[in-house]
Amino acid sequence: MIRINLLPWREARRKAHNTQFFILMAMVAALAGSIVLLVHGYYATRISIQTERNRFLKDENTKLDKEIAEITKLKEEIQALLSRKRVIETLQGDRAQTVILLEQLVRQTPDGVYLKSIRQTGSKVNLTGYAQSNARVSTLMRNLEASHFMENPVLIEIKAASVNNRRLSEFNMNVSIKRQQPESDAKK
Repeated sequence: MIRINLLPWREARRKAHNTQFFILMAMVAALAGSIVLLVHGYYATRISIQTERNRFLKDENTKLDKEIAEITKLKEEIQALLSRKRVIETLQGDRAQTVILLEQLVRQTPDGVYLKSIRQTGSKVNLTGYAQSNARVSTLMRNLEASHFMENPVLIEIKAASVNNRRLSEFNMNVSIKRQQPESDAKK
């Protein structure tokens, strides 16, 4: 006996294949979706971690900028204090300068020379006075040059003058004051 199957087995097999295909597609789609979600979650986590790091770095940079500004301000204050200190040291060193200048002028001025005015501008001193002769003015210039406190006497003008019916030479000269080195600089 021959059996002939007249049932639509090809359609059933096609349906089974289609069902199997759609189930397989759904599983692949679910797998692909889960992979995409996992990759997306991984990169979202990495991005959030990096964003957190960037925010931390920005906060630290802001703190460092404030500290740099404070350091710059402190350096400016230090420079201002050092400049004030230098000025005070200069004033302290120059405090006795007028007394020494007058004492040196008394010692270095020869007989027959009379000083009319003494004007000091910084380290330059202008001397105006009368001398009995031009030789006395030359002696004054040599004495000032030999002094350890003064240097570079420069005669600006000398002219004949009459004071109380006496013939004198009126002179005008400039002399520089030597800058005294502080003891700490001299030791160096």
